Amino acid sequence: HVHWTYDTWSLGNGTGRALVAEGGDAWFFIAADYTFGRLLAGDTAQFVTAAGGRVLGTAYTPFPETTDFSSFLLRAQASGAKVIGLANSGTNTINCVKQAAEFGLTARGARLAALLMMITDVHALGLSTVQGLALTESFYWDLNDGTRAFSKRFAPQAGGRMPSMVQAGDYSATLHYLKGVQALGAERAKASGRAVVDAMKALPTEDPLFGAGSVRVDGRKLNPMYLFQVKSPEESKYPWDYYKLVRTIPAHQAFRPLTEGGCSLVRT
Repeated sequence: HVHWTYDTWSLGNGTGRALVAEGGDAWFFIAADYTFGRLLAGDTAQFVTAAGGRVLGTAYTPFPETTDFSSFLLRAQASGAKVIGLANSGTNTINCVKQAAEFGLTARGARLAALLMMITDVHALGLSTVQGLALTESFYWDLNDGTRAFSKRFAPQAGGRMPSMVQAGDYSATLHYLKGVQALGAERAKASGRAVVDAMKALPTEDPLFGAGSVRVDGRKLNPMYLFQVKSPEESKYPWDYYKLVRTIPAHQAFRPLTEGGCSLVRT
């Protein structure tokens, strides 16, 4: 296998460490109660405590049944947390952010950290609701000339929407798969998926979306991660101008070290 774009370790690493360094040293997590949510909250909590911060509590919300997050948000507020970490995704994250704004949590000084949020979620909510939120992504359409060129080809075919990091990752992974097929030859590639993956690991990755990178022996695609802050409506100058780059995390620091992965397929 290969694993592209992000994982819970890289998301927690990017957001957790940085916000503690900026003074956000007291956290409360609202986490979806299934494997993904628990891993995301747990990985981020490790980075928070390693950086000198404290975790004041975690509320696990039934998944996917929860739509009203008011009681969980009020628990987070009552804890005195400086940062409320949202260890969920999609509609759950959108509902949390919307309801936090309705309760005035950020207006009272708490900071929201969406541990997995896409630019399309930001677009759906609007900058007036999401402004100031911190998030980590591996791709942003307006990051450089390469990302902008791809995104301006993508948007007309997607109803004017700019690509999320998952859409960009799908495109990048497919390109690299095709390079592996080309290196092997079509007949050998048809005969063995394992051989294609081995070729993908042997070839360096290179595309305008993620730049130069590699696929590690355990199947992890290595690329930089980026900590962003969502702009205010006044800071946004043109459509989809949503993020301020706060920090770039180099590829060798962005993902769990190979020696800590516990992968039974890797002998180190």
